[in-house]
Amino acid sequence: MNSRFAFFTCLLLALAVSMLAFKSTNNDPSPKLIWEDHFNIPGLPNQEVWSYDVGKGCELPCGCGWGNQELQEYIANNPNNARIENGNLVLQVHQEKSGNITSARIHTKNSINLKNGIVEVRAKNASCKGAWSAIWMLPTDNRYGIWPKSGEIDIMEHVAFEPDSIYSAVHVEAYNHMIGTHKNGAKHVETATQDFHTYKLIWDESSCSSFVDDQLIFTFENNNEGQKYWPFDEEFYLIFNVAFGGNWGGREGIDTDCLPTEMLVDYVKIYQ
Repeated sequence: MNSRFAFFTCLLLALAVSMLAFKSTNNDPSPKLIWEDHFNIPGLPNQEVWSYDVGKGCELPCGCGWGNQELQEYIANNPNNARIENGNLVLQVHQEKSGNITSARIHTKNSINLKNGIVEVRAKNASCKGAWSAIWMLPTDNRYGIWPKSGEIDIMEHVAFEPDSIYSAVHVEAYNHMIGTHKNGAKHVETATQDFHTYKLIWDESSCSSFVDDQLIFTFENNNEGQKYWPFDEEFYLIFNVAFGGNWGGREGIDTDCLPTEMLVDYVKIYQ
């Protein structure tokens, strides 16, 4: 009996060790880097990755100003507005001789789309009063309908009239700023326009969480009540832009005398 007991004890231990080894090799919790851009090649942003939104957004149902009464016109392939310089992506707002204000809004819709994962961006925000820097995501296909039904994820927003404040938010059909129900979080970051900081989104089937320098500032949870509350089960793409003026960026007025102003991006990394 003792030898038989010892045999089965050894067998159970061997099985347990095998199961633990299988689990450790097949459920590695470490995120896998699937794409990155360190903006090391001077010139225009890599056209195989980055595309442009252009114009004043007047074709949108909500009218000119990209839905927010913004003042800028977005320009494509203009190094004055979007370029890689000194190892950074530079998105720069200018007032042209005509008086028009120009900027850039670039995105990965045609190249990099993500459903669940981690987005990490190291950036420094624009400082001129009226500037509105943003790192955010929109749905690739609008499977549930036009904004806000298919959702929006704002990883980082910064308005220059609040130089020491960083915001993160989501917009969905049930919760959005047009009806005053949007969900957001904020953090005091004293050097948001002076130094680079790391902005991160961790997104899975249960929640979206935003971080500044690895400190949590906002979490939005899936309540499992349908797309009206959680449309984040589809692919999204990444957007960088600097707007100028508008119903938030221009809330405390604008100062064109301090133009040009720019947001700098050191790198972007996407993990899955």
